[in-house]
Amino acid sequence: MATIAVYLEAGRLSQLLFRLYFRIPFHNCHHSDNFLRFRHCDSQPYIGVNYGNLADSIPQPGDIVNLLKTTTITKVRLLGSVDQSMNALIKAFADTNIELVIGLDNTEIHWAATGPDAASQWVNSNVMPYYPASKIIIITVGDEVLTSEGDDDDISALLPAMQNIQNALNTASLGDKIKVTTVHSMDVLSQFSPPSSGAFNVSFGDTMKALLQFQTAHGSPFMINAYPFYAYKSDPKPETLAFCLFQSNSGQVDSRNNIKYMNMFDVQVDAVRSALNAIGYKDIEIVVAQTGWPYQNGPNEVGPSLDNAKAYVGNLINHLRSNLGTPLMPGKTIDTYIYELYDEDQKSGPISEQSFGLFRGDGSPNYDAGLFKSSQNPMTPSPTSPASPTTTPKPAGLWCVPKPAGVSEAQLQENIKFACSRGVDCSPIQQGGACFEPNTIESHATYVMNLYYQINGRNPWRCDFYHTATLTTINPSYNGCNYPSG
Repeated sequence: MATIAVYLEAGRLSQLLFRLYFRIPFHNCHHSDNFLRFRHCDSQPYIGVNYGNLADSIPQPGDIVNLLKTTTITKVRLLGSVDQSMNALIKAFADTNIELVIGLDNTEIHWAATGPDAASQWVNSNVMPYYPASKIIIITVGDEVLTSEGDDDDISALLPAMQNIQNALNTASLGDKIKVTTVHSMDVLSQFSPPSSGAFNVSFGDTMKALLQFQTAHGSPFMINAYPFYAYKSDPKPETLAFCLFQSNSGQVDSRNNIKYMNMFDVQVDAVRSALNAIGYKDIEIVVAQTGWPYQNGPNEVGPSLDNAKAYVGNLINHLRSNLGTPLMPGKTIDTYIYELYDEDQKSGPISEQSFGLFRGDGSPNYDAGLFKSSQNPMTPSPTSPASPTTTPKPAGLWCVPKPAGVSEAQLQENIKFACSRGVDCSPIQQGGACFEPNTIESHATYVMNLYYQINGRNPWRCDFYHTATLTTINPSYNGCNYPSG
């Protein structure tokens, strides 16, 4: 430790000691050739999108790819079985650096489980002609198999099918390059509230453990469909809506660990984390395979609307980009695939089930979710939601400060902990520092929250802090304590 500290500036040393004190893990940082330096490592989250083709009018593969190139979306999950049209789309993604998730649908599981020949045929037809030009990263075997109504044989065939696909990839020398997994619904949990009590349904016990053993052995993620929309449908109250849309709300306290949650997405993801931890799989990565909000509703449907869809998706993107993570996984961004790229008007069910699309067939957005690279105006999902990313220059004279009301000292303390662990020099708020006085949590939090915002490009989503922060044009500097600005 002493050898490392020699190379650290005073501010960096305080950051190092702060991180060690709170037992916050170091991220994999680059270092210079000549000196060992710790720096802020801000790994960018990726936003993925689901694509399904159950629609009367589907754009041509080239048009789909060109649309995605204008957005910040870098991953695409292709829904359903890989048919001829899907193969054409996979080919169209060649040399684009857009990563792909492809898969077998539930009707193909038994066939893939029959033996190595079937799995090899699938890999040879749907992977080998396109990889590596088309960057296939994951193959999903089935969707919500454990909780779908149907033959129990589907469940017993799931793991053999996954093993056969894995073996076929191994034979093709792709076993360490493409991961094999399956996708679950939240219904695999017997409970998810409070999040710390998350547990898998005991009826899936042996099957779930076998799947997780396979996935751990091959480093594949646990993929979950997480929909705060359906949580709101089951409890359609105004406070539930705000909680599901990442808007201002009083929060929900986990009675088991006293952690306060400010949105339903984190509740659902952390419940999955708790369930995995409870049976010994603390290291398996979680990926949200689907999440979204419908923008139009039919008769007697509560929740779908253009404003709500815009608020949910826009605020979700801000939340992921903030790199705050979840309370049980602080600082870790969850890879998330938004449902979905286009409407699928051939799907059965209520109108809302056909109305999750981000874009129309002509490429115009159903609503502005802040996904375009060249967006000229900040996306504003709702008056109470956090600001959104924009590529326009950030105005000078803005400071990030705690909201004037409704923010507890415990939340501010968490903000200090987060900022000081993410590259902020916190020595000025330590005893003897220029900003130590007044020695209050609010004053110290104000300083480090603003500095975090400033050193991270003054992007609006950097001034979020679980919806406890806001931007102001009033300079909070005082005496010898200077608050930097743009």
